[in-house]
Amino acid sequence: MERPGSPYASGLDQCAANHVALTPLTFLERAASIYPDRVAVVHGKRRYSWAETQARARRLASALRRRGIGKSDTVAVVLNNTPEMYECHFGVPGAGAVLNTINTRLDAEAIAFILNHAEARVLLTDREYSATVREAVRLANRPELLVIDVLDSEYQGIGEAIGSLDYESLLAEGAAGEPLVYPEDEWDAISLNYTSGTTGNPKGVVYHHRGAYLNAMSNIVSWGMPPQSVYLWTLPMFHCNGWCFAWTMAANCGTNVCLRRVDARLIFDAIRQERVTHYCGAPIVHSMLANAPASWRDGIDHPVAGLVAAAPPPAAVIEGMARIGFDVTHVYGLTETYGPASVCAKHTEWADLPLDEQVRLNGRQGVRYHAQEAIEVIDPLTMTPVPRDGETMGEIMFRGNLVMKGYLRNPKATEEAFHGGWYHTGDLAVMQPDGYVKIKDRSKDIIISGGENISSIEVEDVLYKHPAVMAAAVVAVPDDKWGEVPCAFVELREDARVDEATLIDFCRERMARFKAPKRIIFGELPKTSTGKIQKYVLRQRAKSTDAIE
Repeated sequence: MERPGSPYASGLDQCAANHVALTPLTFLERAASIYPDRVAVVHGKRRYSWAETQARARRLASALRRRGIGKSDTVAVVLNNTPEMYECHFGVPGAGAVLNTINTRLDAEAIAFILNHAEARVLLTDREYSATVREAVRLANRPELLVIDVLDSEYQGIGEAIGSLDYESLLAEGAAGEPLVYPEDEWDAISLNYTSGTTGNPKGVVYHHRGAYLNAMSNIVSWGMPPQSVYLWTLPMFHCNGWCFAWTMAANCGTNVCLRRVDARLIFDAIRQERVTHYCGAPIVHSMLANAPASWRDGIDHPVAGLVAAAPPPAAVIEGMARIGFDVTHVYGLTETYGPASVCAKHTEWADLPLDEQVRLNGRQGVRYHAQEAIEVIDPLTMTPVPRDGETMGEIMFRGNLVMKGYLRNPKATEEAFHGGWYHTGDLAVMQPDGYVKIKDRSKDIIISGGENISSIEVEDVLYKHPAVMAAAVVAVPDDKWGEVPCAFVELREDARVDEATLIDFCRERMARFKAPKRIIFGELPKTSTGKIQKYVLRQRAKSTDAIE
């Protein structure tokens, strides 16, 4: 509000000419009007232009409205990275509804909980998940739920149809000439993403149109994406709406190259064939590419940029990607912050430094995204920022437009998350002298051994330096003398060999002996569909003192 009596206090009101609610839906309309014939979506033999993608999204929105789906209704989807999933990011909110993208790896009980908690009125599902979804629908017992099958031509499995109609039949009910409905208030919900529930039920994170718009734009600016980039969907679109990149690529007027499953050979083939310029993924995805046979990269002669997030990337991953010529940028965020909300912004002079120093600088969680108001490391007891000394630990907290509306139907959890006017991440970090944040650990992942704090991330970074290690995760295991000590779970590279004693000695040579793992367990590590290692599973296996989250 302007000061009463100020010359700016009258005659300068908001009106239709100077104020419009922000929504990423406008990006699709703009892309289709400027580049109607440019390829927007590629999936196997299917190719849709921006004009065709707009028409299909409009048909979806129109069909939903004609079936009575409108403002604040929830439309759930269990879908892979396909054109249909992409269209849902515009067609569902374009009907006024809220898009609930469900993790495809969830079991029937978890999906049933989400369908009921979100009060879903429509469910779109890929045939690949028909058995699980059928059971989920039975458990949810929602007679009014409209189930729609997506019959993806790229799916080679048997999965049967379980809905009352298929996606293309639904689109046929709508009209491409009916424009998408924009929100009257940019604070209206656009999507709903459930956090992974390791104990109890997951929490529903609600995004608004304003945040989705701003993070979609921030992805372009903070990453420095050129216009009309070619983006490969290695990141699931169900995860934080693909870190908002579904909307980003419409703003960029680029090309979406869909990928049903993450496979190093398929990724390199797509990069080569479609001239992919950008992709995103967890550290394990980048590690898989860095360690793939060099021959798989033959013919890739153009620059490729990747974003790495989820767990802090091990130094070996950043170094490995640099070795194969991929330019990797580290971003950090959570479901509650629309995906990435901070970036390790690079300085040109870093390129002249030795590689190990570049790796150290580029492995930090960095500074706030352009559209985020603040990232700070704060003492959660006093709610004061810690010194910028690179040593004093506190909790990472965010504030700004890239923070969720709150948790659906969970005011207590929302209030706790926003205590003191900041969003509390639960991640422990230090603030370095140059104002860059560096994560030390999740609060539940710090190992307290004989009164000394051990960062599991620090131990993992050392393990990743061994040439035989593909993936590593360190958790606490009970110890009669020290209370708890580090236990490492290690997944080896294909055809690599190393024994427990050798790997423990390798760690002891590179860090304080008390920090080195006392036990190493070899085998494939449990991961989420985004490639993030599930430490809670490992804690349970190790009979950790913190086995339950």
